[in-house]
Amino acid sequence: MFRLHRFGIKLGLETISAMLSALGDPQNQFHSIHIAGTNGKGSVAAMLATVLRLAGYNVGRYTSPHLERFNERICINDQPIDDEAVVRSCQRAMAIEGLPRQPTFFEFTTAMALDEFARQKVQWAVIETGMGGRLDATNVLHPVLSVITNISLEHRAYLGATIAEIAGEKAGIIKSNTPVVTGVHQQSAGNVIADQASKLGAPLYRHGREFRCRRLPNMQFDYYGIHHTYKKLHLGLSGDHQVDNASLVLAACELLEINGHATIKEETLRKGLEDTRWPGRLELVGTAPEIILDGAHNLMSARILGRHLRRHLHNRNITLVIGILEDKPYRNILKDLIASCSRVIVTQPKIDRAIPAEKLELAAREFSPNVEVRTDVGEAVRYAVATTAKEDVICIAGSLYVVGEAKTALAVMKNFENKPGITP
Repeated sequence: MFRLHRFGIKLGLETISAMLSALGDPQNQFHSIHIAGTNGKGSVAAMLATVLRLAGYNVGRYTSPHLERFNERICINDQPIDDEAVVRSCQRAMAIEGLPRQPTFFEFTTAMALDEFARQKVQWAVIETGMGGRLDATNVLHPVLSVITNISLEHRAYLGATIAEIAGEKAGIIKSNTPVVTGVHQQSAGNVIADQASKLGAPLYRHGREFRCRRLPNMQFDYYGIHHTYKKLHLGLSGDHQVDNASLVLAACELLEINGHATIKEETLRKGLEDTRWPGRLELVGTAPEIILDGAHNLMSARILGRHLRRHLHNRNITLVIGILEDKPYRNILKDLIASCSRVIVTQPKIDRAIPAEKLELAAREFSPNVEVRTDVGEAVRYAVATTAKEDVICIAGSLYVVGEAKTALAVMKNFENKPGITP
């Protein structure tokens, strides 16, 4: 499967539609919720899937990329499918003949996921787009609900050079007469989404208008919704920004109930938000020293992480371990993150799109005099742990590929096997 990466990124629906047709159109055998946006897609998907599972439904979840194992992309009831299921779905997809062209990696894995969801008879599938929306392989769905989290400049070569153009691509997931929930706040992007929803007769529900939230101390918040108000909700995910993501989830669940698609009690909503876990996003994996993993793979997520570090760890020495992919605005990402850190260790994940560590070092030195290079992520993590005081902090960021390799390295470090605070 991974050899399919050589075919690159090819947006369009003709090939994935042909693949799914050959598999019996599995996407039509369950209810689906389709999620697009720049950041927060995975967190929203994780919360929605957990809530629906706790409400008693059989739930599939498709997200990308994975951190350590491919299986993480395709989950049933919050558990990655097993190796046998991966092999089975892969073989079924490989057996398809007569396609318009060779499928890309993402098209292939999307077909696998939808086929496996149908085979395992999920009642709900929560599906995250890969890139954009309009021509993304997942846009073969006919969802009961669409969610657009937020929008910032990304993938300009594929999606457009302006916020409005990118919003047009994300708005491509909106379907006729199908409700849309969005957290988009820029006026230009919001207008594009509103225009598309209006053209298709899709009811639009906007964060800050049709529903809103109020942050409280200790990661609690109040939700003022479409028909319901919930007070003092708790989140299992860290970060102030998760309150906004959770509000989208609550609005989505309200609409599922309003439209008769699902029954979700308030206690289920509360427990679902508290129980949700989403690895690699402000994930605390060590306490002495404190080790935080956060993908922070684009400018918006880097700014959110930088704000979190300044707000909650301003009195601590922070070591930043960072690697970034070549299609990202790496200088601005470095600027936002290094501002909160006392030293930097640059590295590069094992993917051909990674920026060479030596190139990243030159850019990092523009913002900090204390920069070191460890080209292997595992080596960088081991070095950071060995040279960081127990009372200090290590933040590993810049790419979900870096986070994945870091999680693997931490799990196998022998001197951490019995150390309190490290999760395998």
